[in-house]
Amino acid sequence: MAPSLLDLAPVVPVVVIEDASDAVPLARALVAGGLPAIEVTLRTPAGLDAIRAIAGEVPDAVVGAGTVLTPEQVTESVAAGARFLVSPGWTDVLLEAMRTSGVPFLPGVSTTSEVVALLERGVREMKFFPAQAAGGTAYLRSLAGPLPQARFCPTGGIGPANAPEYLALPNVGCVGGTWMLPDDAIADRDWARIEALARAAAGLRVSAGGTCR
Repeated sequence: MAPSLLDLAPVVPVVVIEDASDAVPLARALVAGGLPAIEVTLRTPAGLDAIRAIAGEVPDAVVGAGTVLTPEQVTESVAAGARFLVSPGWTDVLLEAMRTSGVPFLPGVSTTSEVVALLERGVREMKFFPAQAAGGTAYLRSLAGPLPQARFCPTGGIGPANAPEYLALPNVGCVGGTWMLPDDAIADRDWARIEALARAAAGLRVSAGGTCR
């Protein structure tokens, strides 16, 4: 059985690509730093082209599509080579499209009722978004008791200072973040800096006590 997306690395970089030509060297830097699961958001026109380029040229990357909002985007993302899908929220229509896509997916939740609704539908792995604004580690810790079967990738407001606290929770598999992708480093195409930041982020598995399971 293939490993869960939540088990590939302690951090999933959330990448916003403005220029598709940056996608391959950026992905290579992240993979070299120990972060193979890469979420490329569909927030820009370059998103699908970036996914296509990474899927075709960086075989060690597990590239996925983020900010997936419609069934059409599900279809387009998978056709471009996305190996997983992430949404900030979900509806039954979007969930069904992701479920039938043939690739793993993380629907977004921010309330207990949304978690319970997904569990009813057989979904146990979710994105918790926006993590800090929705209650942070205190909220997730409170969910672990009554809903231990749910596992999360918290994203939103997470950085190197608070990521270890999230990763130490029993119901958190990994976290999503952008701190290893500073805007100036991308603008300067400073891939060595991004690789170094990715390596530090990958090391959070150790500092969190190895609890990114």
